[in-house]
Amino acid sequence: METTRHFTASVYVVNDGATALHHHRRLGIRLPPGGHVDRDELPHEAGLREVREETGLEATLLGETPDFASETSRPIPRPRHLMLADVNRYDGRVGHQHVDHVFYATVPSRAIDPDDGEEAPDAWAWYTPADLDAADVDEDVAALGREAIAVASE
Repeated sequence: METTRHFTASVYVVNDGATALHHHRRLGIRLPPGGHVDRDELPHEAGLREVREETGLEATLLGETPDFASETSRPIPRPRHLMLADVNRYDGRVGHQHVDHVFYATVPSRAIDPDDGEEAPDAWAWYTPADLDAADVDEDVAALGREAIAVASE
């Protein structure tokens, strides 16, 4: 069996010392805003689009963008992490994976107002580092959430 891979982008959005996670209906876990990178998008553009669609918030990415450019190339925002996530497993083999570009960002408020067709505002919750430690959240999500909050407070 061949493993298929898709590029995705996730954004840990932070406001006032907390990050927003939603209960993903299909996967049954808590995740930050994110989704697949469309054919005409760069990873950071997909992440910002997903934040707007899923939360209604305008995010500002955190981190440095390299300043090197030439006539034929330009810098793009670097993700904080690149993660390889197994999505589907069959008989001990991985059938599908996501190459996830993980970004951190700040947002101006906690007022979740998703686009039509997205998960309702009550699917979202804001987590402080202590909340992440106490919640039933996958350890990688909790660790990245804690790191995003720390970076946003620098």
